[in-house]
Amino acid sequence: MAISAAECHRSSVIESIPNVSEGQRPEIIAALTAVLRHVPRLRLLDVSADPTHHRSVFTYAGDADVLESASLALVEQAIASIDLRAHRGVHPRMGAVDVIPFVPLGNETIESCIALARRVGARIGREFRIPVFLYEAAASAPARRPLEAVRRGQFEGLSPRLRDPDWAPDFGPSTPHPTAGAIAIGARRPLIAFNVNLETDNLEVARRVAAAVRERDGGLPAVKALGLALPDRGYVQVSMNLTDYVHTPPVVAFDAVRREAAARGVAIRDSELVGLIPRAALAGTTSEAIRLTGFRGDWILEERLARTPPNP
Repeated sequence: MAISAAECHRSSVIESIPNVSEGQRPEIIAALTAVLRHVPRLRLLDVSADPTHHRSVFTYAGDADVLESASLALVEQAIASIDLRAHRGVHPRMGAVDVIPFVPLGNETIESCIALARRVGARIGREFRIPVFLYEAAASAPARRPLEAVRRGQFEGLSPRLRDPDWAPDFGPSTPHPTAGAIAIGARRPLIAFNVNLETDNLEVARRVAAAVRERDGGLPAVKALGLALPDRGYVQVSMNLTDYVHTPPVVAFDAVRREAAARGVAIRDSELVGLIPRAALAGTTSEAIRLTGFRGDWILEERLARTPPNP
């Protein structure tokens, strides 16, 4: 049976949001989804696919043992159906399953997510012969905490990178899997994948706006951002990860992008979420105010968790 939204806050549950490097073949996405629907007691909360990014994001929740089973099943299916040698998309990637984060919800602790990341990473490295890097709170060294540092060079740059002693994988072989690359597995707090689309096809504008708003270049705290071209849509995008929505909620990130775009003579087209969003992240704003198209109440993480029963 499903649980109430209030119980979500009191319970101990772990969320996982694997990103898979496939967003264009519906049959592959359906096969990956089907595998997850057969994991006992798993709550499959959301599947979001984007053909331009050539990426799908799965959101599911459960206890540590359930998430371990789900993660291994997903990786096994992805290896069987995805070949990164033929993969091209606008989003950076280094693996067929590119990243698996574990996120504590309710009364769950980040320490339990770190332990789970290490356990799952060890099994994936051993059983599937894929190099595994631990990142964020689970990282084995400070330089490995940021996902963008781990993924630098992407799939094509893995072989020389893995030969560098400073970038030996935490688990698995020191050579990339020939078709599935490598994988980052970690533990972190809730993150919001929030994209703002601009009324221009000028990629340089998107890149300059992204640089202006992201933390590493002196912008907003807890914001990572890239400027991406979306040629099939005819416009560009500022793609953001909001890693701490208490410090920088979506409305603040949206307003910053709008100001920076306006300074370059460009208007905002709309915005989009990838996956789900905690209720508190939208406090003090509305979906209309941040141009979030097609927003529905069940995009709220707590609502989706409350409405989704576990697999039998």
